[in-house]
Amino acid sequence: MQYGHFDDQNKEYVIDRPDTPKSWSNYLGSTDYGAIITNNAGGYSFFKSAAQGRFMRLRFNSIPMDQPGRYFYIHDRDKKDYWSAAWQPVSKPLDQYKSVCRHGTAYTIIESEYDNIKTETTYFVPLGKTFETWKMKITNNDSVKRTLRLYTFVEYANNWHQMQDFFNLQYTQYILKMDVVDNIIDHGINVALPDGSGDFQDHDGNRHTFLGVVGAKVTGFDTDRDKFLGNYRAYHNPEVVEKGECTNSLAYGDNGCGVLQLDVELEPGETKELATIMGIGRAADEGKAALAEFNTIEKIETAFEALKKSWHTKLEGLWVETPDAEFNSMTNMWSPFNSLMTFAWSRAASLVYSGERDGLGYRDTVQDMLGVMHTIPEQAKERLELMITGQASTGGAMPVVKPFAHNPGSESLPGEDEYRSDDCMWLFNAIPTFVKETGDIDFYHKTLPFSDKGEATILGHLRRAIEFNIERSGEHGLPCGLLADWNDCLELGQEGETVFVAMQLRYALKTYIELNEMFNDVAEVEWAKGHLATLDTNIDKHAWDGDWYVRAFRFDGSVFGSKDNEEGSCWLNPQAWSVISEHATAEKAVRALKAVREQLATDCGVMVCAPPYVKANHKIVKAPLFNPGMKENASIFSHTQGWAVIAETLMGNGNQAYKYLRAFMPAAYNQKAEVRQIEPYVNCQFTHSTYSPRFGASRLPWLTGAATWGYYSAAHYVLGCQPDYDGLRIDPCVPEDWKTFKMNRRFRGNFFNIEVKNENGVQKGVTKIMMNGEEIAGNLIPLNKMKAQNEVIVYMG
Repeated sequence: MQYGHFDDQNKEYVIDRPDTPKSWSNYLGSTDYGAIITNNAGGYSFFKSAAQGRFMRLRFNSIPMDQPGRYFYIHDRDKKDYWSAAWQPVSKPLDQYKSVCRHGTAYTIIESEYDNIKTETTYFVPLGKTFETWKMKITNNDSVKRTLRLYTFVEYANNWHQMQDFFNLQYTQYILKMDVVDNIIDHGINVALPDGSGDFQDHDGNRHTFLGVVGAKVTGFDTDRDKFLGNYRAYHNPEVVEKGECTNSLAYGDNGCGVLQLDVELEPGETKELATIMGIGRAADEGKAALAEFNTIEKIETAFEALKKSWHTKLEGLWVETPDAEFNSMTNMWSPFNSLMTFAWSRAASLVYSGERDGLGYRDTVQDMLGVMHTIPEQAKERLELMITGQASTGGAMPVVKPFAHNPGSESLPGEDEYRSDDCMWLFNAIPTFVKETGDIDFYHKTLPFSDKGEATILGHLRRAIEFNIERSGEHGLPCGLLADWNDCLELGQEGETVFVAMQLRYALKTYIELNEMFNDVAEVEWAKGHLATLDTNIDKHAWDGDWYVRAFRFDGSVFGSKDNEEGSCWLNPQAWSVISEHATAEKAVRALKAVREQLATDCGVMVCAPPYVKANHKIVKAPLFNPGMKENASIFSHTQGWAVIAETLMGNGNQAYKYLRAFMPAAYNQKAEVRQIEPYVNCQFTHSTYSPRFGASRLPWLTGAATWGYYSAAHYVLGCQPDYDGLRIDPCVPEDWKTFKMNRRFRGNFFNIEVKNENGVQKGVTKIMMNGEEIAGNLIPLNKMKAQNEVIVYMG
């Protein structure tokens, strides 16, 4: 079943019917002012932190879905009928009500048609602003004059700290004070205290938001939620809207809302426009200033066009035209946009993540940068430096870095029982990717502090990361799992060992050797080579199980991921990373990937492990906490899918790599949306595997490592556009039936129009490159051959 389609020209996903299986959402704004909006105008807004700066309410996992939100209600004063400008919350019968939602680059447009009245509402946050606007265009398609009354609606939080607002009711129900200043609503909490809008470490403080209207006269208001809705009513049938008259209520404690009443008369065929502006600050100050700055619809439209241009320019970093239209839709818009939103919000703000995670989880955030290096390199550099200063002097990392409260050099040293063994290993993926993209070789020599004390160059930070895991190795000479080794469900402890992180350490040492060879540091090269040889010996001796690599060793000697295990006998991570790290010999790589295909692969993706855990002690492995086929218990864990793709491309298997890619690619399920259920334009955390009765259903959309790794594997390894220190490498690994495809790539200020010809139907291999009429040997376009505009033909064979 299909609920929408991709509009590639406008970079939008168009939802043609509103009754989607789950709420299909989008992101607005920036890391200063963020918002989430659904196809039915549900969602919430927040200032800097979704956990501690949320001033709008949303009830998670509630019925009806995704309510409340940011609404326009419409009341017909003659017919005494009413509806909403999005299908929800009033929910008129769909045989009478038509709704179309267009999710775009940090904006959403919701169109509605009911009883000959058409509305089009555009939601966005102007660039650089801490307020949002809901611009409405309303048209009378009737043959008679229509007399309408519109009502804005938002339900306010009583405390910006989400947990306080929802659970500490004996306190938060008595700190709200609503006001209206010159027809602008002022939402205030703790109004007698000093300004606390930016102090997220203390949930108490004087904080204000405002809501006003441009383009229409305000004829009434309500700021008391219960007065607006009425007793024993809900968002679908507010008493004020039903009666058609505001009460001019001012909430004093209890619960607040933002309702402005607007009278609109429309002659047949007439269209009028108006806009709501809602944001951070006092109505009398920031509110008046915002309404004065955007005092006409024309100014708001100009801001909207500037927003679209800004985002579309970012997305120009890579564009493709391949034989797969769904792949094109993802690669040209939704994969990079998904990566940008994951970069922005880590795992802190979605319709699922509701405040339990605040700040930037170390290992997630470092990986998330891989998907945005070419779109926002300066912001990526700033974030990368922030995370590097989250590394402790021990070489491990703080579990979470809070940008709004981070003090490098002065943070507390994490306890040994807080470290995760994989945290700083991801720096060996992120840092070289940044330098190769930008050419900023000097970055390796920049000095940055550790989180607790001391400082080092970036190379020094990388060395310390390697030392951290070498110093914490177990009896097999492999890194210890510590609190977790990427998989939080494996209880390896301080002495248990992780083969997955051993492969990461191998990758880290290989990368460190390459860097120091580039810098002619012979001593560091020899140091790293010695550890690499020892590690390879230990992996070969202890981790190879005959047909694949085991996953880990517990401190008591038990093994995870062995063919002798009844449950969890094969795991994806060590098989893929044995190839990525270049540890596996050609023979072992073939056998390990064969085990993945035979034991873990499904039509919807590759399972993280199999068979699922049912009998195991959950204090040893936590997987049995989850149902079989879900989450870490043998689900299709999306984060890992890109690794399987990369491993197959490194082996030259373009057919298999692309089969894996399409298996988890969201757009591939656009016509089977009732199965996948969540948005068919963004990635998810996991998909139910064949061990679940809901095989193919996906959960936890948007904020996931799958966004970055899916995009990164497609761009760098399938399409083969690989920035390098001394140029741009083009080394595709594609299905044999891709006879030709095109790419546009922005690289260090230059643009490349690339046509790939694969007339012989090979899966990998470049015979020659022609650039600007000149033949280039190999598959690397060197820097000294590049011009501002370049025409490139790549011949595979």
